Amino acid sequence: MSRYAPVPFPQVKLEGQFWHERLDTVLDRTVPSQHKKLGEYGILDSLKLPKPPPPLRFPRHANGFTVQVFWDSDVGKWIEAASYALAHRRNADIEAKIEAAIDDLEKAQAPDGYLNCWYLGREPDKRWTNLRDNHEMYNAGHLLEGAVAYFQVTGRRRFLDVMERYLDHIYATFGTGPGQRRGYDGHEEIELALMKLYYLTGEKKHLDFAAYLINERGQQPPHYFDVERERREGGDSKQPYVFANYEYSQSHKPVREQDKVVGHAVRAMYLYTAMADLAAELDDAGLKHACEVLWDDVMETKMYVTAGLGPSAHNEGFTHDFDLPNQTAYAETCASVALIFWAQRMLHLDLDGKYADILELAMFNGALSGLSRDGEHYFYANPLESDGTPTRWDWHTCPCCTMNVSRLVASVGGYFLSVAEDGVAFHLYGGIASDVEIGGVKVGLREVSNYPWSGDIAISVDPETPAAFDLALRIPGWCQGAKVQVNGEEADAAAAKRGYLTIHRTWQASDRVTLDLPMPPTRLYAHPGVIMDAGRVALKRGPLVYCLEEFDNPGGRVQRIKLPRSAELLAEPRADLFGGIVTLTARGTAIDEGDWKTLYRTTPALQTPTSLVAIPYYLWSNRGQGSMMVWVPEQPG
Repeated sequence: MSRYAPVPFPQVKLEGQFWHERLDTVLDRTVPSQHKKLGEYGILDSLKLPKPPPPLRFPRHANGFTVQVFWDSDVGKWIEAASYALAHRRNADIEAKIEAAIDDLEKAQAPDGYLNCWYLGREPDKRWTNLRDNHEMYNAGHLLEGAVAYFQVTGRRRFLDVMERYLDHIYATFGTGPGQRRGYDGHEEIELALMKLYYLTGEKKHLDFAAYLINERGQQPPHYFDVERERREGGDSKQPYVFANYEYSQSHKPVREQDKVVGHAVRAMYLYTAMADLAAELDDAGLKHACEVLWDDVMETKMYVTAGLGPSAHNEGFTHDFDLPNQTAYAETCASVALIFWAQRMLHLDLDGKYADILELAMFNGALSGLSRDGEHYFYANPLESDGTPTRWDWHTCPCCTMNVSRLVASVGGYFLSVAEDGVAFHLYGGIASDVEIGGVKVGLREVSNYPWSGDIAISVDPETPAAFDLALRIPGWCQGAKVQVNGEEADAAAAKRGYLTIHRTWQASDRVTLDLPMPPTRLYAHPGVIMDAGRVALKRGPLVYCLEEFDNPGGRVQRIKLPRSAELLAEPRADLFGGIVTLTARGTAIDEGDWKTLYRTTPALQTPTSLVAIPYYLWSNRGQGSMMVWVPEQPG
């Protein structure tokens, strides 16, 4: 459908200060510290299948479930993140640690190819008996993504060979043929991993099985999870499902019939990512339409202003339209990372800037907030308001978000550019360099900017020989009054279509393009259906959503502050904060609680003038505990 394909992240060098700093932190601190935690919590030892197995680190819940069933996935994500890191900077110690994990996985693999360390070590007689709850294919998917990444960076096939043997076992076990089980995992993930393997190898069996998993999901009667439950022995077959229906795993109906986004947010995003991949690869108009309908539902009724997804901790996901509470927002880091995956696939179905806008929003806000400045502390949930209680943690009983955010940052270069036979498209800005091939001509590209703090962008286009092709420049949806010049001559930025200005010309060495993307601070208001944000305003500048944090607004909880509607918002560069950022300032008012002696009274609280300071949301909770809010009460006048 789309002519464009992403430029792989190893071909994109990050040169701008913003992403270079984040990448260095992940390489130097995040990846090594995560490996240490995997060891401390027994996750690495579990790969060795110790006999007898040690007591559970995390006891079973009342429904019999323990998070240890998906420890394999944490190892897979760490290998993937570490592999991405190696593409930027080879590290013998990290490579040795990856090889050691592969050693253990290879030794653990059963003769028939099966590879799941929970079942091999603890319940070998229960393999493939509970796909609904126990993540066997999900684990396989994350291990597969790690194997693909490690091969792409190092050229070493051993881990990939292990996983392909496992896949052959899975392909023989599941499907629509005689004697096969018509199953699929309760937690989607393997589907998008199989698409990565297909793109790498070109082997159609991987594409076919991904298509089977997508097409089989939700088919009934009977529902596969019901059939599976009946097959299980003993009391487990009587164990009721903890959720009311199969919306939790997006298996309540066939995917092409789904028109509302429901259930667990991460599962949904992984599913839609694979659906979009398949729609592009198979030119499947029906699947593409389903993706578009589901996308609109998320954008119009379910996404936080930070690109967070999922208001509810109960199902780690969605409830009903416009249910977007702030202080209790779940907004799992993994969900925003997965939204980025989906947005990128939708962008390559149609080169439409609305998808790149959300990709960027999620990257700078909903996802990046999950990783601390020091690279060793995290948020699983990302609320939009805090009384000061939440703090970043150094690990979690379910550490999925830790490696999800590190693998995103380590591979972020792969989201900047796409190429086609006759063009190149810039989706993101922030200082990058890359060599690409367009129509058989090698073209050097370099984008220089201080984005996201500044919208002044310079791009050099250096083909080896003069070549005619398209240069598509994203004009962000948040930007008004963009200006573009080619070699000093004005281009008509107003001619942009669907968020991209396409410049076609015969490019020559040393051609230069400049963009001016104005970034005035802006106010955002929520749909009236979002009653939690009635009478409140969110602040944004460029791609960054801002918040008030107590550290910058001393005197009590920030919830006491109001922003007059007439107050001017000012962007203020602050070299003294977080290595150099831009804050927003304004005059405001603050409620004075000093004279309040009773719980209720007949006169309102006194208000005093104050100065308001806002920082980018992704940076909150990096200076100790304190209150925070994104949606600021607005005062008329």
